[in-house]
Amino acid sequence: MELKTARLTVLVDPAKKKAFETLCARQDVTPSQVVRRLIRDYLLHHGVSFVPSGADDDDDEAAASRR
Repeated sequence: MELKTARLTVLVDPAKKKAFETLCARQDVTPSQVVRRLIRDYLLHHGVSFVPSGADDDDDEAAASRR
């Protein structure tokens, strides 16, 4: 799970935005959750690897606790 976030501003047609928000509410997910999933899937589909922010910190903390 990502620990840090960055803002992404996207301009969309107001009617599409409302339909998207309505669908998200029906599915009990936030629009941000759906967009994050779409970005992850898009990166994986195109073979782009990434390390979620905060993943390095977890490894550092685990290593420090073993010392």
